[in-house]
Amino acid sequence: MLLGILLAIHIIVCVCLIGVVLLQRSEGGALGMGGGPNGMMTARGAGDLLTRTTWILGTLFFVLSLTLTLLTGRQSGSGSVVDRIKIDNLDASKLAPPPSAPAQSAPTTSDGAPAPIQAPTPTVRNPFTEPAEQPAQPAAPKP
Repeated sequence: MLLGILLAIHIIVCVCLIGVVLLQRSEGGALGMGGGPNGMMTARGAGDLLTRTTWILGTLFFVLSLTLTLLTGRQSGSGSVVDRIKIDNLDASKLAPPPSAPAQSAPTTSDGAPAPIQAPTPTVRNPFTEPAEQPAQPAAPKP
């Protein structure tokens, strides 16, 4: 209930903040218009009002965002997804694939250390040269 109310207020603050920011001039002069010097709001007064409103709405936005984040985190629990997995109920024999062939021992050097892995030599085919002879394909058996 509280999260719903705070979320509704947060959306209203966001829409108002967007509107106030779009009303301001890019040069920082706010609306850039106003009545005469005797008018109720001069250009300077409109700029001050929009600037003050932007600061208030921006502060409300950040406070509401932080509050919603903290309340949502407390509501969903403090445990992580890994903590919720029931590892005790898992059968290890179903997880590992059955061995298909006996494992071969890794090659070793004369002193018993594992031999370094040798990468295959890279080959580059140049498409602009004549293709090398292809090895003969075995003929398909006739039915």
